[in-house]
Amino acid sequence: MTTQVHATPLTTLGDLDQVLTQLESVLLGKRWQIELAVACLLAQGHLLIEDVPGTGKTTLAQALGASLGLPWKRVQFTNDLLPADIVGVSIFNSQTQQFEFREGPVFTSVLLADEINRAPPKAQSALLEAMEERQVSADGQTRALPKDFFVIATQNPTDQLGAYPLPESQLDRFLVGLNLGYPAPEVERALLQSGDKREQIATMNAVANPRQLQQWIQAVQSIHVSDVVLDYIQALLTASRTDSAGLSPRAGLALVKLSRSIAFVKKRDHVLPEDVAAVFPALAGHRLTGQVLSGEQAAKAILAEVKQP
Repeated sequence: MTTQVHATPLTTLGDLDQVLTQLESVLLGKRWQIELAVACLLAQGHLLIEDVPGTGKTTLAQALGASLGLPWKRVQFTNDLLPADIVGVSIFNSQTQQFEFREGPVFTSVLLADEINRAPPKAQSALLEAMEERQVSADGQTRALPKDFFVIATQNPTDQLGAYPLPESQLDRFLVGLNLGYPAPEVERALLQSGDKREQIATMNAVANPRQLQQWIQAVQSIHVSDVVLDYIQALLTASRTDSAGLSPRAGLALVKLSRSIAFVKKRDHVLPEDVAAVFPALAGHRLTGQVLSGEQAAKAILAEVKQP
């Protein structure tokens, strides 16, 4: 049966190429991770990076905000962090005799939640509503966050001291989980020769703007997903449900969104099964908890089990 491919306006991809190229100039040798991060943003999801310090997590957040002309803020999660330190707090104004709400760092476009699992669960939970609903409820009022609100959270390996494992409800809020890893020797040599990339970010010009970002997000939603691809996605979901730790229907919807986004980044107006297989470990790895295999190993085992059309 022939499947009709729906046309999608991809003429704006020139600027997206500039964003990817500029990000790669400061995060050397990490093209796939950069594409995944951008696809995550275009799918209106959030990004979780588990890695040791010094591998470029903060650099990625800074460069992404600078390249897209988006404001960004950073919160260092510590064991004494309070929810009010993230969402904000009401302070009594003695002159007006009224309480005034002081917005916390969550009121931004790109939020870097650094070492999120260093904070206790109560502080972690302050981000749940913001990540899911793009709003914050405080003092009986609901305050909207920007449309392009995007969380990049970093997480230390769970075997390190002072780390609180993220609960399933928090992990499920992240669309993508990835590992930047150490650079290849030749890339590390180039980094040592060129110096700290943070100085380059300070002088980096925006190669796109928030309006273009919203146009790309709209374009992603019209990327065509055929019945064959949907069958493949359902097969992956079913294969993951060998026990209670399988992927939820919400994870399935997220997989469709992310597959559309990576197809858009690859300049196609339709999703291929290869797109689904490429993003599946990043989407499923941090969700498949409580199994004998690690999440990433479990995701790869599912890909090997389910035949790709």
